[in-house]
Amino acid sequence: MTVHKAMGAVAKTLVFTVFVPGTVAGYVPWRLRPEAASPVNGAEEWAATTVIVIGIAIYLSTAFWGFALIGSGTPAPIAPTKILVVGGLHRFVRNPMYIGVALVIGGQAWLFHSPHIAIYMVCMLLVAHLFVISYEEPTLSKQFGEEYDRYRASVPRWIPKFRS
Repeated sequence: MTVHKAMGAVAKTLVFTVFVPGTVAGYVPWRLRPEAASPVNGAEEWAATTVIVIGIAIYLSTAFWGFALIGSGTPAPIAPTKILVVGGLHRFVRNPMYIGVALVIGGQAWLFHSPHIAIYMVCMLLVAHLFVISYEEPTLSKQFGEEYDRYRASVPRWIPKFRS
């Protein structure tokens, strides 16, 4: 891939990230936090923050390294990758970006002791699951055929499978 194409994919991924995961995992949970929310303290604060940071790292590594640089596309359905991304975290689970976003939301639910944010996370995961089975998987199957079918048969959708 040329540097020009790579930079274009990175720029488009950045725009998508700000508007979609930025809204889903940042703005909405922030608005759902309790009015008088004060974050937890001490070890619990560090643990919740660690979950958020891990979620961000999963999302960023998958979106930018996997999709933009390796796959020559974006996480957005309107500008998908040109190749099937099966490396990186995709070796262990087919949907690491959704897992990363869920960890960011779940970490915030923990950080603010917010049942509203926790319920929102469950709803986000349900919507993501329905989107994956009704749109993403059929689309990838059409686009990549047997290559995707083999990948889908060997890598789980949601629960990572760590193998040697």
